[in-house]
Amino acid sequence: MAIEPILTARGLVKRYGRVTALDHADFDLYPGEILAVIGDNGAGKSSLIKAISGAVRPDEGEIRMEGKPIQFSSPMEARKAGIETVYQNLALSPALSIADNMFLGREIRSPGFMGKFLRKLDHGAMEKVARAKLSELGLMTIQNINQAVETLSGGQRQGVAVARAAAFGSKVIILDEPTAALGVKESRRVLELISDVRSRGIPIVLISHNMPHVFEVADRIHIHRLGKRLTVINPKDYSMSDAVALMTGAKTVDAEAVPA
Repeated sequence: MAIEPILTARGLVKRYGRVTALDHADFDLYPGEILAVIGDNGAGKSSLIKAISGAVRPDEGEIRMEGKPIQFSSPMEARKAGIETVYQNLALSPALSIADNMFLGREIRSPGFMGKFLRKLDHGAMEKVARAKLSELGLMTIQNINQAVETLSGGQRQGVAVARAAAFGSKVIILDEPTAALGVKESRRVLELISDVRSRGIPIVLISHNMPHVFEVADRIHIHRLGKRLTVINPKDYSMSDAVALMTGAKTVDAEAVPA
Protein backbone atom coordinates (compact mmCIF):
# COMPACT_ATOMS: atom_id res chain seq x y z
CA MET A 1 0.00 0.00 0.00
CA ALA A 2 1.40 3.40 -1.00
CA ILE A 3 2.21 5.79 1.83
CA GLU A 4 0.09 8.93 1.71
CA PRO A 5 1.67 12.36 2.30
CA ILE A 6 0.88 13.98 5.65
CA LEU A 7 0.86 17.46 4.08
CA THR A 8 0.20 18.40 0.46
CA ALA A 9 -0.32 21.57 -1.54
CA ARG A 10 -1.67 21.76 -5.05
CA GLY A 11 -1.76 24.75 -7.40
CA LEU A 12 -0.84 27.41 -4.83
CA VAL A 13 -0.86 30.95 -6.23
CA LYS A 14 0.20 34.06 -4.31
CA ARG A 15 0.47 37.46 -5.93
CA TYR A 16 1.79 40.69 -4.47
CA GLY A 17 0.59 43.33 -6.91
CA ARG A 18 2.24 42.47 -10.23
CA VAL A 19 4.68 40.06 -8.67
CA THR A 20 3.69 36.38 -8.65
CA ALA A 21 5.50 34.78 -5.70
CA LEU A 22 3.78 31.39 -6.11
CA ASP A 23 2.81 30.22 -9.57
CA HIS A 24 0.68 27.07 -9.18
CA ALA A 25 3.13 25.52 -6.73
CA ASP A 26 2.85 21.93 -5.48
CA PHE A 27 4.27 20.38 -2.32
CA ASP A 28 4.33 16.96 -0.63
CA LEU A 29 5.64 16.00 2.80
CA TYR A 30 5.62 12.34 3.83
CA PRO A 31 5.42 10.91 7.37
CA GLY A 32 8.72 10.69 9.22
CA GLU A 33 10.90 12.29 6.52
CA ILE A 34 13.22 15.28 6.38
CA LEU A 35 12.30 17.21 3.24
CA ALA A 36 14.72 19.97 2.28
CA VAL A 37 13.35 22.91 0.31
CA ILE A 38 15.97 24.74 -1.74
CA GLY A 39 15.75 27.51 -4.29
CA ASP A 40 17.51 30.62 -5.48
CA ASN A 41 16.70 33.97 -3.85
CA GLY A 42 13.30 35.08 -5.11
CA ALA A 43 12.27 31.57 -6.17
CA GLY A 44 9.21 31.72 -3.90
CA LYS A 45 10.22 29.15 -1.29
CA SER A 46 9.56 31.59 1.58
CA SER A 47 6.08 32.28 0.22
CA LEU A 48 5.46 28.53 -0.05
CA ILE A 49 6.46 27.98 3.58
CA LYS A 50 4.43 30.98 4.74
CA ALA A 51 1.37 29.60 2.98
CA ILE A 52 1.81 26.19 4.62
CA SER A 53 2.47 27.68 8.08
CA GLY A 54 -0.47 30.10 8.01
CA ALA A 55 1.59 33.30 7.72
CA VAL A 56 0.00 34.16 4.34
CA ARG A 57 -3.19 33.04 2.64
CA PRO A 58 -2.75 31.83 -0.94
CA ASP A 59 -4.93 33.45 -3.60
CA GLU A 60 -5.59 30.07 -5.23
CA GLY A 61 -4.91 26.40 -4.62
CA GLU A 62 -5.49 23.87 -1.89
CA ILE A 63 -3.55 22.62 1.13
CA ARG A 64 -4.42 19.26 2.68
CA MET A 65 -3.28 17.76 5.95
CA GLU A 66 -3.75 14.02 6.43
CA GLY A 67 -6.05 14.11 3.40
CA LYS A 68 -8.34 16.86 4.72
CA PRO A 69 -8.49 20.36 3.18
CA ILE A 70 -7.20 23.02 5.56
CA GLN A 71 -7.17 26.81 5.54
CA PHE A 72 -5.15 28.78 8.07
CA SER A 73 -5.84 32.45 8.65
CA SER A 74 -2.88 32.81 11.03
CA PRO A 75 0.24 30.96 12.24
CA MET A 76 -1.63 30.35 15.52
CA GLU A 77 -4.23 28.27 13.66
CA ALA A 78 -1.44 26.26 12.02
CA ARG A 79 0.14 25.70 15.44
CA LYS A 80 -3.16 24.45 16.82
CA ALA A 81 -3.29 21.98 13.91
CA GLY A 82 0.18 20.71 14.87
CA ILE A 83 2.43 22.66 12.46
CA GLU A 84 5.29 24.43 14.26
CA THR A 85 7.65 26.79 12.45
CA VAL A 86 11.07 27.94 13.67
CA TYR A 87 11.87 31.09 11.72
CA GLN A 88 15.37 32.33 11.00
CA ASN A 89 15.03 35.10 13.60
CA LEU A 90 13.87 32.42 16.12
CA ALA A 91 11.05 34.60 17.54
CA LEU A 92 12.43 34.14 21.04
CA SER A 93 12.18 36.87 23.67
CA PRO A 94 15.79 37.49 24.83
CA ALA A 95 14.91 38.94 28.25
CA LEU A 96 12.64 36.05 29.24
CA SER A 97 13.84 32.77 30.71
CA ILE A 98 14.24 29.51 28.78
CA ALA A 99 11.11 28.10 30.43
CA ASP A 100 9.06 31.23 29.65
CA ASN A 101 10.20 31.13 26.01
CA MET A 102 9.26 27.46 25.69
CA PHE A 103 5.69 28.36 26.68
CA LEU A 104 5.42 31.76 24.97
CA GLY A 105 1.76 32.07 23.96
CA ARG A 106 0.93 28.72 25.62
CA GLU A 107 1.49 29.56 29.27
CA ILE A 108 0.19 27.12 31.88
CA ARG A 109 -2.14 28.81 34.38
CA SER A 110 -2.19 27.96 38.04
CA PRO A 111 -5.05 25.65 39.05
CA GLY A 112 -8.16 27.07 40.71
CA PHE A 113 -9.27 30.63 41.26
CA MET A 114 -5.82 32.26 40.94
CA GLY A 115 -5.21 30.85 37.51
CA LYS A 116 -8.71 31.07 36.11
CA PHE A 117 -9.63 34.57 37.23
CA LEU A 118 -6.35 36.28 38.10
CA ARG A 119 -4.48 34.50 35.30
CA LYS A 120 -1.61 33.54 37.60
CA LEU A 121 1.02 31.43 35.83
CA ASP A 122 2.15 28.03 37.09
CA HIS A 123 5.91 28.60 36.73
CA GLY A 124 6.74 25.34 38.49
CA ALA A 125 4.78 23.27 35.96
CA MET A 126 6.28 25.14 33.00
CA GLU A 127 9.83 24.69 34.34
CA LYS A 128 9.25 20.97 34.86
CA VAL A 129 7.95 20.41 31.32
CA ALA A 130 10.65 22.63 29.78
CA ARG A 131 13.39 20.74 31.61
CA ALA A 132 11.92 17.40 30.49
CA LYS A 133 11.68 18.49 26.85
CA LEU A 134 15.24 19.83 26.78
CA SER A 135 16.51 16.66 28.45
CA GLU A 136 14.71 14.48 25.89
CA LEU A 137 16.70 16.18 23.14
CA GLY A 138 19.97 16.10 25.06
CA LEU A 139 20.01 19.86 25.64
CA MET A 140 20.51 19.92 29.39
CA THR A 141 23.99 21.36 29.00
CA ILE A 142 21.81 24.39 29.76
CA GLN A 143 22.06 24.26 33.55
CA ASN A 144 19.49 26.80 34.64
CA ILE A 145 16.04 26.66 33.09
CA ASN A 146 15.39 30.14 34.50
CA GLN A 147 18.33 31.88 32.85
CA ALA A 148 17.50 34.52 30.26
CA VAL A 149 17.72 33.44 26.64
CA GLU A 150 20.01 36.41 25.91
CA THR A 151 22.73 34.69 28.00
CA LEU A 152 22.77 31.64 25.69
CA SER A 153 25.02 31.01 22.69
CA GLY A 154 23.55 31.02 19.17
CA GLY A 155 23.48 27.23 19.08
CA GLN A 156 21.78 27.00 22.47
CA ARG A 157 19.13 29.51 21.39
CA GLN A 158 18.49 27.50 18.25
CA GLY A 159 18.25 24.41 20.47
CA VAL A 160 15.59 26.05 22.64
CA ALA A 161 13.60 27.08 19.54
CA VAL A 162 13.79 23.58 18.05
CA ALA A 163 12.92 21.98 21.41
CA ARG A 164 9.86 24.25 21.66
CA ALA A 165 8.79 23.22 18.17
CA ALA A 166 9.36 19.54 18.99
CA ALA A 167 7.42 19.88 22.24
CA PHE A 168 4.32 21.30 20.56
CA GLY A 169 4.60 20.40 16.85
CA SER A 170 2.65 17.19 16.93
CA LYS A 171 2.36 16.78 13.14
CA VAL A 172 4.98 18.85 11.24
CA ILE A 173 8.01 20.99 12.08
CA ILE A 174 9.29 23.63 9.65
CA LEU A 175 12.85 24.91 10.17
CA ASP A 176 13.89 28.05 8.30
CA GLU A 177 17.69 28.26 7.87
CA PRO A 178 18.42 26.73 11.31
CA THR A 179 22.22 26.79 10.91
CA ALA A 180 22.58 30.10 9.03
CA ALA A 181 24.22 32.13 11.81
CA LEU A 182 26.06 29.31 13.57
CA GLY A 183 29.67 28.11 13.65
CA VAL A 184 30.76 24.61 12.66
CA LYS A 185 30.43 23.04 16.12
CA GLU A 186 27.03 24.58 16.87
CA SER A 187 25.75 23.70 13.39
CA ARG A 188 26.74 20.09 14.01
CA ARG A 189 24.70 20.02 17.24
CA VAL A 190 21.64 21.48 15.49
CA LEU A 191 21.89 18.88 12.69
CA GLU A 192 22.04 16.14 15.36
CA LEU A 193 19.01 17.73 16.99
CA ILE A 194 17.12 17.64 13.68
CA SER A 195 17.89 13.92 13.35
CA ASP A 196 16.79 13.35 16.96
CA VAL A 197 13.45 15.04 16.28
CA ARG A 198 12.93 13.02 13.09
CA SER A 199 13.70 9.79 14.98
CA ARG A 200 10.61 10.56 17.10
CA GLY A 201 8.53 10.25 13.93
CA ILE A 202 7.86 13.95 13.34
CA PRO A 203 8.41 14.96 9.69
CA ILE A 204 10.57 18.04 9.15
CA VAL A 205 10.65 20.64 6.39
CA LEU A 206 14.16 22.12 6.24
CA ILE A 207 14.71 25.36 4.31
CA SER A 208 18.42 25.90 3.82
CA HIS A 209 21.05 27.40 1.53
CA ASN A 210 23.72 25.17 3.03
CA MET A 211 24.10 22.35 0.50
CA PRO A 212 26.39 20.11 2.60
CA HIS A 213 23.84 20.25 5.45
CA VAL A 214 20.95 19.58 3.06
CA PHE A 215 22.67 16.57 1.50
CA GLU A 216 23.68 15.24 4.91
CA VAL A 217 20.26 15.13 6.58
CA ALA A 218 17.55 15.28 3.87
CA ASP A 219 15.66 12.23 2.65
CA ARG A 220 14.33 14.16 -0.35
CA ILE A 221 15.08 17.61 -1.78
CA HIS A 222 12.28 19.82 -3.14
CA ILE A 223 13.76 22.24 -5.69
CA HIS A 224 11.76 25.45 -6.04
CA ARG A 225 12.23 27.63 -9.09
CA LEU A 226 10.28 30.58 -10.54
CA GLY A 227 7.46 30.26 -8.03
CA LYS A 228 6.79 26.54 -8.36
CA ARG A 229 8.18 23.10 -7.63
CA LEU A 230 10.63 22.23 -10.38
CA THR A 231 11.23 18.68 -9.19
CA VAL A 232 12.06 16.58 -6.14
CA ILE A 233 15.34 14.67 -6.08
CA ASN A 234 16.86 11.94 -3.96
CA PRO A 235 20.20 13.22 -2.58
CA LYS A 236 21.69 9.74 -3.09
CA ASP A 237 21.12 10.02 -6.85
CA TYR A 238 22.37 13.58 -7.45
CA SER A 239 25.41 15.67 -6.58
CA MET A 240 25.37 19.07 -4.90
CA SER A 241 26.43 20.67 -8.19
CA ASP A 242 23.45 18.97 -9.92
CA ALA A 243 21.10 20.45 -7.33
CA VAL A 244 22.57 23.94 -7.74
CA ALA A 245 22.37 23.64 -11.55
CA LEU A 246 18.69 22.68 -11.34
CA MET A 247 18.00 25.44 -8.84
CA THR A 248 19.60 28.15 -11.01
CA GLY A 249 18.28 26.91 -14.35
CA ALA A 250 21.68 25.82 -15.69
CA LYS A 251 20.24 22.30 -15.89
CA THR A 252 16.68 21.34 -16.82
CA VAL A 253 14.49 18.37 -15.99
CA ASP A 254 11.99 16.50 -18.11
CA ALA A 255 8.71 18.38 -17.73
CA GLU A 256 6.95 15.09 -17.13
CA ALA A 257 9.42 13.92 -14.49
CA VAL A 258 7.72 12.37 -11.48
CA PRO A 259 8.97 13.82 -8.15
CA ALA A 260 11.19 11.46 -6.14
